[in-house]
Amino acid sequence: MPLSGNIEWRERLSKLPVPLAVSSDPLSMSCLNSLIEEGRVSRKQGIELFQNPSLSSVTSLANMVKKSRYGNNVFFNENLHVNTTNICVLACRFCAFRKGPRHPDAYALDIDEYLDRIRPLSGSIDEVHTVGGLHPNWDVEDYCKLFSATKLEFPHIHIKALTAVEIKHLSQRSSMSVKKTLSLLSEAGLDSLPGGGAEILVDHVRDRICMGKESSREYLDIHSIAHDIGMPTNCTMLFGTVETIEDRVEHLIRLREQQDTSEGFQCFVPYPFLPDKTRLPEAQLATGSEIIRVISLSRILLDNIPHIKAYRMNIGDKLSSLALTCGADDIDGTVGHEEIMHVAGSSTRLDTSSDQLAALVSSSGSTPVKRNSNYSSFELYTTNNPTYSRVLPQIATN
Repeated sequence: MPLSGNIEWRERLSKLPVPLAVSSDPLSMSCLNSLIEEGRVSRKQGIELFQNPSLSSVTSLANMVKKSRYGNNVFFNENLHVNTTNICVLACRFCAFRKGPRHPDAYALDIDEYLDRIRPLSGSIDEVHTVGGLHPNWDVEDYCKLFSATKLEFPHIHIKALTAVEIKHLSQRSSMSVKKTLSLLSEAGLDSLPGGGAEILVDHVRDRICMGKESSREYLDIHSIAHDIGMPTNCTMLFGTVETIEDRVEHLIRLREQQDTSEGFQCFVPYPFLPDKTRLPEAQLATGSEIIRVISLSRILLDNIPHIKAYRMNIGDKLSSLALTCGADDIDGTVGHEEIMHVAGSSTRLDTSSDQLAALVSSSGSTPVKRNSNYSSFELYTTNNPTYSRVLPQIATN
């Protein structure tokens, strides 16, 4: 089984044993046949799967799809999150991270402070993940200087940074096109975009939870432009706010259609809304089973996006481990530092080592595989502490 999966996954899917949970459910069998014979499931089937009372049939089908692509392999990397600033000109209702410029907890890292965050871990990571607020004074030149300095000192580190709305903000601040903005940032050292900020790609939902951000079309267009210049990106979905099942399926279909065109999405990252210190009391918070269903549906619907991530920083270790048997094939990385999810209520540990991540993957019956940022290099991970088996701290789920 190739570590990275390949286009023959549908043929392998047709040869896998069909679990009883799938074979006994007419809807799941219909979707399985659609994947094998037609290449994908329809919007209508996606909605019906969200409504299917049999969660086990949905998760079992998603696990079949995942296994047809990657067998038992589950991927992770050695990365560090560094948030440049929490100062933001917007005030999205779901966001607990944002601060106004006069807030006592507001901060904006200068280049030396940013590099100081990386230096202690520079020998053990190969990716820095950087997103932040829309600083009112920073433009493209500021980030070009930051990325150039980072590459000069740490040429081996992949820079995954800036969400679509940050790119839009920088292009407007600098009075240049999105394509020119991305090209300059790429020349300075930006390697890929992380994909955050998609929320729900339905504008009437965005108007309620994040008025002022980029539109659904702008999010997709910015990623398309990145793909056109050869820059890979991830994509995301924030669920459990005010959206409907139909909105979730619309979101996934729009990502799938964009991938058909530009082909640059590497990984899809679904994560539920965390309510602490936010301003969205009407949010319909996702339960643990709902989180697993969304991850499973993501694997089933997004037939053309290679990887589905169980994002530990949001859903915790317990659900992440379960998600690896329900369609997810990636568990992110060592992280080291994270603010956006934690200020909103996440309690996931930030000092998890590669050995501990590998143990978490193994606990799901999967094989840990260390990857690079763009999924082009893979290494079966052999733990330096093979006896390590204790359960990692877990977040409570309802």
